[in-house]
Amino acid sequence: MNKTKKQSIIPQKWDNIDFLDLDTFPSSQVIHVRLTIASNGLGDDISLPVMVMKGRCAEPVVGITAAVHGNEVNGIPIIHQLFRTINPLKLNGTIVGVPVMNIPGFLENERYFRDGQDLNRLFPGKKDGNRSEFYAYQFVDRIARHFGYLIDLHTASFGRINSLYVRANLQNEVTEKMALLQHPQIVVNKEGDDGTLRNTLTDLGIPAITVEVGNPSLFQKKLINKSLLGLRNVLSYLKMVPRPEKLPLEKPIICKESHWLYTDHGGILDVLPGLVDFVKKGDLIATVKDVFGEVSARYYSPYDGVVIGKSTNPIGEAGARILHLGIVK
Repeated sequence: MNKTKKQSIIPQKWDNIDFLDLDTFPSSQVIHVRLTIASNGLGDDISLPVMVMKGRCAEPVVGITAAVHGNEVNGIPIIHQLFRTINPLKLNGTIVGVPVMNIPGFLENERYFRDGQDLNRLFPGKKDGNRSEFYAYQFVDRIARHFGYLIDLHTASFGRINSLYVRANLQNEVTEKMALLQHPQIVVNKEGDDGTLRNTLTDLGIPAITVEVGNPSLFQKKLINKSLLGLRNVLSYLKMVPRPEKLPLEKPIICKESHWLYTDHGGILDVLPGLVDFVKKGDLIATVKDVFGEVSARYYSPYDGVVIGKSTNPIGEAGARILHLGIVK
């Protein structure tokens, strides 16, 4: 019995497939496969790495995606560790992990797709669209529409840092529960923007949340571990794994909405509050200095709020981001 159990969790590697047909995957196994999604200028396949763990029964299906923006990589080890810590012999349902969704962006360490477009503003894409629209369409059509739930893992982008926070529709009982189980510092009550993967799957009737896990282009162990716990909590909530939910010791800060604040003057930007700091209306939040070190602009908070994310890039042209400020519920 022990030998069978050990062998059953050794991933099987399959040849390339063209679409995700979960009926063809064996039960109580982990499958690593590449799914052809497009082709490059040489006619070679662009294939997504897909990890499938199908338990004793096929449903529910939880999809976990990372690196929709190519430089947002904290989600990759979260997916890897989740698959290492779940026993498929005790799993009810299916977990589908896509550790790198934006292959061209990931290979070039860039946020955007190869043509400079943001994939997470183009979903559900177009079957007859341009390169990025076609890629987005194929991802939804061949993979994402097979999910029953979605957790989309992101981070801040270049020159910015994020708290561990979740964007979710808190008017929906399921997505509210999924969000609170992530052990986030902050939850922002927000329906998905047009073009996002979350909004597209929501329109398909699939409960979906976005989890922002820290900062770009590096692995942050503490945040990775917290997010891993959050994913396992969701699996427990859906009765897919035989373990109780581990609720956070501290309740997250709930924001009814949030906004980025921007400069109207270029120069050397210094953002003063830290992540998860509370600010009052009228508090000084940033200064801009000219190249000689003289203050040329000061920025004050327009309302009471909490800092969700902030700019760390001191080179700030006019229109640069200052900070992401949440209005607390």
